[in-house]
Amino acid sequence: MTVPNLQIAPDASGVAQPSAGAGAAPLAALEASGLSSGDAALRLARDGGNVLPARRPPPLWRRIVAQLRDPLVLVLLAAAAFTLATADFTDASVILFVIIVNTTVGVIQEVKAERAISALSALTAPAARVVRDGEHREVPAADLVVGDLLVLAEGDIVPADAHVVEASALLIDEAALTGESAPVDKSAGPDGVAADVSAGTVVVRGRGQAVITATGAASAMGRIAAMMTTAPAMTPLQRRLAGVGRLLAAGALVLCAVVLALGVFRGQPLQLMIVTAITLVVAAVPESLPAVVTLSLALGARRMTARHAVIRRLPAVETLGSVTVLATDKTGTLTEGQMVLRQLWTPTGEAQVEGSGYAPHGDIRRDDTVVADGDLPDVSQLLRAAVLCNDGSLQPPGGDNPDWLPVGDPTEVALLTAAAKLGIDRETLHTHLPRIGEEPFDSVRKRMSTTHRLPDGTTRTVCKGAPEAVLQPEVLADPAELIDRAAARADALAADGYRVLAVAQADHTPSTGSGSPEQGLTLLGLVAILDPPRASAGATVAACQRAGITPVLITGDHPATAGAIAVELGIIANGDDVVDCRTAEPGERAGHGARVFARATPQQKVAIIDALRAAGQVVAMTGDGVNDGPALHRADIGVAMGKRGTEVARQAADLVLADDELATVVAAAEEGRRVYANIRRFLLYALSGGAAEIAVMLAGPFVGLALPLLPAQILWINLITHGLPGLALGSEPVDPDVMDQPPRPPSETILGAGLWQRILRVGTVVAAVTIGVGIWAHATDRPWQTLTFLALGVTQLAVALGSRAQPGTRANPMLFAAVGAALILQLAGLYLPPLQSLLGTQAPAITDLIIVTAVSTLGYAAIRLDRRVHTTNRNHRSQP
Repeated sequence: MTVPNLQIAPDASGVAQPSAGAGAAPLAALEASGLSSGDAALRLARDGGNVLPARRPPPLWRRIVAQLRDPLVLVLLAAAAFTLATADFTDASVILFVIIVNTTVGVIQEVKAERAISALSALTAPAARVVRDGEHREVPAADLVVGDLLVLAEGDIVPADAHVVEASALLIDEAALTGESAPVDKSAGPDGVAADVSAGTVVVRGRGQAVITATGAASAMGRIAAMMTTAPAMTPLQRRLAGVGRLLAAGALVLCAVVLALGVFRGQPLQLMIVTAITLVVAAVPESLPAVVTLSLALGARRMTARHAVIRRLPAVETLGSVTVLATDKTGTLTEGQMVLRQLWTPTGEAQVEGSGYAPHGDIRRDDTVVADGDLPDVSQLLRAAVLCNDGSLQPPGGDNPDWLPVGDPTEVALLTAAAKLGIDRETLHTHLPRIGEEPFDSVRKRMSTTHRLPDGTTRTVCKGAPEAVLQPEVLADPAELIDRAAARADALAADGYRVLAVAQADHTPSTGSGSPEQGLTLLGLVAILDPPRASAGATVAACQRAGITPVLITGDHPATAGAIAVELGIIANGDDVVDCRTAEPGERAGHGARVFARATPQQKVAIIDALRAAGQVVAMTGDGVNDGPALHRADIGVAMGKRGTEVARQAADLVLADDELATVVAAAEEGRRVYANIRRFLLYALSGGAAEIAVMLAGPFVGLALPLLPAQILWINLITHGLPGLALGSEPVDPDVMDQPPRPPSETILGAGLWQRILRVGTVVAAVTIGVGIWAHATDRPWQTLTFLALGVTQLAVALGSRAQPGTRANPMLFAAVGAALILQLAGLYLPPLQSLLGTQAPAITDLIIVTAVSTLGYAAIRLDRRVHTTNRNHRSQP
């Protein structure tokens, strides 16, 4: 039998409410088995997926208009109109051809970038837990249907509108929907708004189950999303580059006005010089730069995805390259995240647990003797209590999963695994002692309590939590001597790197009273859980330090546990350097260089991030829990775990680690530096060429070259050099030493760190080669304007080849192909009659072609030599 069909009717507020249809059973009769897989598939096919309405992409004509509205393209259009009005059809044809090519390339780049970003968004699609066929399953949120029985837990984002049918201390943050900052209690019931939850809200505390009543566009969030049509804003890098473009355009306008005045003064036709000046402005500034940057960022994001780093927000690609501090939690990030219970301590003795991972295989020993359930009452009682006060579950191997899979908190699953090794069955125990109440764990109380009904009608309260939260006189009724002895043993275990929990319980009769159930308990013992460091963690920390990225550990664990892990991984040299956030001000200590923070609350994590940023650091923060959400949002780069992270953490993050490996953050930072370096490489190449073109036109008349280049020739060079070769430079591999250099300063401009000087140096060489060829050709009565045109284009292509990140290798074969294609086009402009007519060129002799091409290789030598000079200067500046 499946969940009855529900009719959805909006109430007065417009929010859909469930109501029983004709012949439908009441919600109270809902079976725990949920929908069947077959029924869910039928409903999904009938109603469609649980997805919000996507913003429709703009039509082709809008994309074209957007390209044509670029200020520099408008200048080109004005030039085309002017040439047509003066019957200069040759120049008009070239200008219009350039406009068509630039517009086509821009539209194609825009579409490719959107597709790449859409593919990345699909990789971060959220999942949800439901009950189907009587089993708890995790399914894509897009596959949810009306009638599904949804399982909610702390940290989940509610994936669809639903009616709560079971709740335990369920508290929902509805700020995303209503704007109200205070969370709302949700109780199970047949009627009332208090029993409804909406898509997009967040489970702050507790757990529950709810029947889905509306999905996708029909949900409350879907109706809001349908009203949102705002296009995505430009990235910060795009805005900075647009500012640089405006600055360059202004400078180019001034210089080109000088060219115009000089040409008219020397007797050149006014019409020709106006077109020439306009052409120089367009050629000097790479008008396709914003589109190239967007595509570079999108391709960088795709490369990060191949390295298991999924970018959720495109600007994060840029910011990753300048990260100076990597703030990380401990469990599952620096450590394996597979918690294994190793030590049991009770007031009467200790026991050791063998085995690894979550497979319930291994022995429990005391004094080298294997024990089973019932052999040691104190151990059996401790593990039974740990199973009762537990929300985790353990799934056996099956289907595509060859391993035992933890469901829920890894620490709780470790307790279940140890109990199974002793022979305690979770389902049997929960059936015999059903849970009738609970006080969920939260990061402030640091403990969890559950209440169970015993067969004789009495109740049992079981409490587990951090030792400092349980080993308190207001919680335990044990003698002070026993509490002190347990606290000392907990500290010793924590100093050895264990995560320690204390477990206590008490039985109550109706006559016990109405006091807090977390009072008067009896200590059962301590459990020591080990989460060993990942094999790659030490190398990752070392790689961060080599790259100038400071690792900072922020955890809610015991100071001794945090210190032991931090020392082992090389984050700090002495375990005494740990900041205990219970007794010290973490924000103040963070500003003074502290690197390890223990027992940090969510508010303190935010304070640490704020202090680091106030000190001028660019902070990447990793996290996986709902309590990490504020810090992830506050950091410059929020990094969430993809496998074990909560949905709140993933949605608050800019970067999701698909493999939960911290080393992936370092790989992503390397990719970010690669993207930023390639953008600067493109700027060096494009702007040095533009500067050379202006210099040639300015200096030409003073050395006897009245008009060194025609407008059509300038546009042609701009087209072939900024087209395929410029794009290919964006695919250059990473510099071999990029992760051995410190991160760029956050205040550094895109043209900073010596790039302005490099542009001028390289541009001067390109201009000198071009003018030198022109002077030689003019003096020897050769077609000097054609050879000047050839020298300028080929020298710029030589600069492109010399700009490679890894010269002497076969890396980035696309650049060779692009330069080869551009060279063929340049030669076609010399030898094909139709292009000769358009460009005003003549076919040079083969010997002249060889001479000019050989001289143009100076562009390659110039960029390589300039790189050595720049690297030497950079190394000198980085020395103390």
